[in-house]
Amino acid sequence: MSFLKNNGKNNIINDDNKETLIFPTIDENLHFIKDALYETNDLKTRKITFNGIPGIIIYLDTMINPEELQRGILIPLSQVSPFQNIEDIITSPELTKTNYVNIAVTALLKGNSVLFLQNGTEFYVFKTQQIHPRSPEEPENEKVVRGSHEGFVGKLNINLNLIRSRIQNRQLKIEYYQLGWESNTRVALVYMEEIANPSLINELKKRIESISSDMIFSPGYLEEFIEDKPFSPFQQILYTERPDRVEAHLMEGRIAILSEGTSDVSIVPVTFFAFFQTPDDFNIRFYSGSIFRLLRFFSFWGAITLPSIYIAIVSFHFEIIPNDVITVVKGSIENIPFPPFIEALIMAVTIELIREAGIRLPTPIGQTIGIVGGLIIGESVVNAGLVSNIMVIVIALTAIMSFTIPSYEMSNTVRLLTLPIMIAAATLGFVGIVFCLMVIVIHLCKLESLGTPYLAPFAPLKVPNLKDSIIRLPIWMLNKRPKNIKPQKLRKQTPSREWDKNEE
Repeated sequence: MSFLKNNGKNNIINDDNKETLIFPTIDENLHFIKDALYETNDLKTRKITFNGIPGIIIYLDTMINPEELQRGILIPLSQVSPFQNIEDIITSPELTKTNYVNIAVTALLKGNSVLFLQNGTEFYVFKTQQIHPRSPEEPENEKVVRGSHEGFVGKLNINLNLIRSRIQNRQLKIEYYQLGWESNTRVALVYMEEIANPSLINELKKRIESISSDMIFSPGYLEEFIEDKPFSPFQQILYTERPDRVEAHLMEGRIAILSEGTSDVSIVPVTFFAFFQTPDDFNIRFYSGSIFRLLRFFSFWGAITLPSIYIAIVSFHFEIIPNDVITVVKGSIENIPFPPFIEALIMAVTIELIREAGIRLPTPIGQTIGIVGGLIIGESVVNAGLVSNIMVIVIALTAIMSFTIPSYEMSNTVRLLTLPIMIAAATLGFVGIVFCLMVIVIHLCKLESLGTPYLAPFAPLKVPNLKDSIIRLPIWMLNKRPKNIKPQKLRKQTPSREWDKNEE
């Protein structure tokens, strides 16, 4: 049984402070384990006799698989012949031994069963964990038209199996950590040993080992401990539930972080452009993939600025509206009692309420709320004269643009940035919009993900890496990995269309 180093803060447990050696008698060991688990009621025992020696099996009945305990341990022990060894008769797939009581307690908490014989010098630990996996179905929020339809589940071992089955390479390395003083959450770092940059790996390990918390139970907890700029509105860690997406990033030289109990996998380091890419980009023709990717970028900036542009035009720059449209716009807003900023704010808040309600309610009701609520509220506020019909169109188009962004986290960034730009537009018009956009671009240029430039390959400019940024060139032209993460192996393929030249 392998355990990890202790960094002095008890967040990565080293054999659970293993200084307590096994006691010679059953009663002493059982008493210690009961005290360690605070006399929990789900701690069960089963007395046995092995070769004439009394023994006891200890387990937590809420964690074990009763069939595995019966089939793998109890039945073989009842059919034992004289002078046989335990290792020869137990059919449990994993059997380990330890001399320390604290390790036995930790094993119990993980769903294992522990066997001790009177006056013995070792605990026998059997794997009997109860597993309730959901099938690796395609994630609801990352669906694709073509390609794999598998998704991660809430069990760490199953998720690691999905990755290893895709990358059957001896370079694939997995390192386990145990985080949280009380929660003892298993976390795994996954990377390609001869591709990933060692300095990035060491930096991530340093950040993880510095975590000092009694509870780490979700990627969101872990993210805020290790990201470079926690107060930035932009996401610096990419989340995915797709094994094929993790595979692609690992082969580029990035690092995946998996934790027990969640289907979300964190990818570091990432750039701004990674949040607009989907597996479909590489499963369709590169012309279509490039156009759809450009559409997502346009939608991002459009969703941020469209309400602000409307506010600035109506409030400060009415003269730029074409003559044929002036009458329509004027007729729409002349009887509205609120200024354009208040109109936009009312509709933006309404859209966010409908969206949040649709997420929190059960799926059938949520869909009804989204459709009926949007139609009824939109029509009612226009008929009541509280909001102009053009403003309803602008806000609805903004919401649709935000839905085209593949990353939920980046979609949230759009929702956060829209309000300050609207305020700037209502205050200074186009000057305020330009000022806000300059601040955002400057911030993006300064931002980093695990020390890697966030706006690469544009800042700093790396022309070869532009092949797979806002557009995608054919796969046979993507011969090198991104330079911004400094992989050990830069070239990932050699010319693969030599046959075409030979035919010519």
